[in-house]
Amino acid sequence: MDESWMNSISPFVRAGRIMKSFSLTGEWMDHDHVYTYIEQGEAEFILRGVKYVVREGDVVLMHPFMSHLIRSTTSGLPLIQYIFHFDLYYDQARSMLKQTSAASFRQEDAPPGEMQLAHIHPIARLQLADRIELKKRFLQMHKEMAGSGPGNLLMIKSICLELLYLFFKNQAGHKETEGKMTKGWPTIERAIGCMNKRYPDVRLSNEEISKYAGVTPNHLSYLFKNQLGISVYNYLKHVRIEQSKLRILQGDKTITEVAEEVGFSSIHLFSRSFKESVGITPSKFAAMQSSILDLMD
Repeated sequence: MDESWMNSISPFVRAGRIMKSFSLTGEWMDHDHVYTYIEQGEAEFILRGVKYVVREGDVVLMHPFMSHLIRSTTSGLPLIQYIFHFDLYYDQARSMLKQTSAASFRQEDAPPGEMQLAHIHPIARLQLADRIELKKRFLQMHKEMAGSGPGNLLMIKSICLELLYLFFKNQAGHKETEGKMTKGWPTIERAIGCMNKRYPDVRLSNEEISKYAGVTPNHLSYLFKNQLGISVYNYLKHVRIEQSKLRILQGDKTITEVAEEVGFSSIHLFSRSFKESVGITPSKFAAMQSSILDLMD
């Protein structure tokens, strides 16, 4: 890979968090880069239809608008991820964005240069010494992002560059052929596309999703259970919960209005489903989102 373009990058870190999950299955897409370090546990990442099993010491680097589906495995340990979102180049208008989700963006909206990493192998397996260094530097970044001292933005930028260096350093010799195309992925992708488009419809059923995907309900259920470890119904619920988070973050709607907009038949069902998925009630989630940065234990 020609690395000369790296001389000009000036990264801007938008958000960072530590995420701990005992059970995680879902699909996400962001308008910026996502750097994820696996501190503990094991998970399957499906990136552009290719499945990778990642575990402690692995880094996943996803470029803007890369759809990523994540499923934690039954390793007996909770999945702990160190995550930060960043742009390769600072842009004043983009620096004001509080959201990382690509729900309100199109891939054409990505500024020139932000897709430089679109063709890299997305996984790096860090050596022990580099794992220790990464954790130290990430926690320093997290601390700097929570403060506003003199020069802290420059410190955050420099740490981002160090973490990118650790990723590329540990890619050396990594087999480009690692990972296999997920069985039935085109069908799964069509079904996910249907759910992302029609989730506001409270009457959306497995039968309609299956028809859109071009298979029987039984076969679609088999694909979701076998490849993603989740039922079609629970995946649809995940889509609705993720959409509800975005609306809650916008802060201009009541919890009841949010529930209706994302396809829940009642506020009671929404509140129960939200707490089961997120671990807290929608109202408490809203209260916790007063800043971009969050720390999840």
